[in-house]
Amino acid sequence: MNQIIECVPNFSEGRDLEKVEKIVDSFRGKEGVKLLDYTSDKDHNRSVVTVIGEPEPLRDAMVEAIGKAVELIDMTKHEGQHPRMGCVDVIPFIPIKGVTVEDADRIAKETAKIASEKFGQPFFLYEQSATAPHRENLAAVRKGQFEGMAEKMKDQAMWKPDFGPNTIHPTGGVTAIGARMPLIAYNINLDTPNLEIAKKIADKIRHVKGGFRFCKAMGVMLEDRNIAQVSMNLTDFTRTSVYTVFETVRMEARRYGVNVLGSEIVGLVPLAAMVDCAEYYLGLEGFDMKQVLETRL
Repeated sequence: MNQIIECVPNFSEGRDLEKVEKIVDSFRGKEGVKLLDYTSDKDHNRSVVTVIGEPEPLRDAMVEAIGKAVELIDMTKHEGQHPRMGCVDVIPFIPIKGVTVEDADRIAKETAKIASEKFGQPFFLYEQSATAPHRENLAAVRKGQFEGMAEKMKDQAMWKPDFGPNTIHPTGGVTAIGARMPLIAYNINLDTPNLEIAKKIADKIRHVKGGFRFCKAMGVMLEDRNIAQVSMNLTDFTRTSVYTVFETVRMEARRYGVNVLGSEIVGLVPLAAMVDCAEYYLGLEGFDMKQVLETRL
């Protein structure tokens, strides 16, 4: 592939794995498209897929996946810890090789136009594709979630979709789509079932509450493990690092007599972000990415 765009669609289904497989099948066996990873979380009731491809083949595969999600996922019956507003909640397109953000933006808009016409799913453009400043932040677009979105969208001056009908799809909700730079989905688990502690810690590190500029965070409950979690998106790891948020969460947890059990990365992560952590924790001096064996192969 001379041109590579990454797409990381989030589907609002993490419990019925048969449905998840049918959706993910949209990315299998397609020329010019490669499925890299997909994970499902029962507590969040959400699946995150990582796929790369040439621009047009990736667009066509994503349209197929949207159609399958609209067919299989009924948002009127959806429950989960993660905020959501649609069967396909968010679809970011990320430039990787031989393409620009403008190319990713074009593919996002083409995907939304085709899918809205085929399936009746409305789309908001967000991040670097946003058509207005108040639509850039995904949290602002998603506010109200599926249950409140129809009422929210009555304000057409503020929330008229960029593509598709002017109100939600009755079972599919609404989707955010757009171009953005790579982010890291990162979660830290605490040894407490107290969700309020996780929420207070999240407020300390999330940008909108005065925390780190490139950190979005919230507290969620992992019911199957009976523990609370600080769930994050790091939108620029070169400026808000993984180790920085980890150490801050660990420090804040001590305020409440709580320890960190461990952490997890959802989906794929840039090698540079992990090397950054290794440099910090090992106290490496003068280390260079060229010293990583795999980067020299």
